[in-house]
Amino acid sequence: MTGRPVRTGRGAGQASAGELLELVRSRRAVTRGALQQATGLSRATVGQRLDRLFRAGWLREGAGGPVDSPLGGRPSITLEFDDEHAVVLAADLDTRHARAAVLSLSGEILAEHSGTLVVEDGPDAVLGELGRWFGELLEKTGRGAESVCGVGLAVPGPVDTDTGRVVQPPMMPGWDGYDIRSRLARALAEHTGAAAVPVLVDNDANLMAYGEQRTNYPDCSAFVLVKVSTGIGAGVVVDGAVFRGIDGGAGDIGHIRVPEGAQTLCRCGSYGCLAAIASGGAVARRLAETGVPAASGSDVRDLLASGHPDAVGLAREAGRRVGDVLATVVTLLNPGVLMIAGDLAGTPSSRACANCSTSGRCPAPPPIWTS
Repeated sequence: MTGRPVRTGRGAGQASAGELLELVRSRRAVTRGALQQATGLSRATVGQRLDRLFRAGWLREGAGGPVDSPLGGRPSITLEFDDEHAVVLAADLDTRHARAAVLSLSGEILAEHSGTLVVEDGPDAVLGELGRWFGELLEKTGRGAESVCGVGLAVPGPVDTDTGRVVQPPMMPGWDGYDIRSRLARALAEHTGAAAVPVLVDNDANLMAYGEQRTNYPDCSAFVLVKVSTGIGAGVVVDGAVFRGIDGGAGDIGHIRVPEGAQTLCRCGSYGCLAAIASGGAVARRLAETGVPAASGSDVRDLLASGHPDAVGLAREAGRRVGDVLATVVTLLNPGVLMIAGDLAGTPSSRACANCSTSGRCPAPPPIWTS
């Protein structure tokens, strides 16, 4: 199997070992000859780079036996991505709770934990607690700290991915410019003894959008995911890559001004933001004002699951307002798929209102899915 030629950005015959690994992992090229054909590298260069990948544990010989080479000659040994030689740690941090997991390199969840973690407690305390969770999860899986090859953290705010620091996050007081990578690596070392490992930090909607597009809609060249939870944000994937804007702020649609919210103060300090009147946090606040105990999008989700009439009515109203903004988003980006995710995504009323608003205003509205 050869698929389409690899794109390296370095000119013909310059594919790196990492790009060879991606060709094997994606099954686009699974023999040495196929890798030569896909990259334009010589047989000797392919061999050298594969040797590095074998020594590092990333590749193994396939169990299926030799297959015919696309370049002719004797049959070739197939190559496989070895998804068992290491694990990845991942965490999704929301405003009042978090989820952490140990995953195989193929994405299989080996162990996970969810619990209360309040982002307003500050980065030092929150990241320290995440380090403790990771230590307990590794013990549960029986994997040692030396097996960890990387850590991923999703946060509810805009991120400068070059530094891993959040940029003026309205929902994360005390986190602006904080060195998340170093603190999380230190917390992991404190609780597991792990040596320094790479830490990736990105916006939660960006990561959700990228994961959904890669897994379920790989042929969709313009994909938008909108997360409606305690806050509201969107992830945009164009031609297989996350579109971030100049400083990571692309997709922050929760701070688009809407007429209905002109008198409502948002957590960002401005008046009239969509998130101030249509997010899970906004719905929770309005429910609390009537005596219904709710403080976050997850509380609203639980009330909706139980059929609470006030929560259902407010969620329907929020869905209509989000849909009004999505009509503009769809017209601007023209996505092939629009997905709604988060605590309020599972409510039929929210999806119906968003669908109604976009179909009434967009020339060619995309299919709307929930996650």
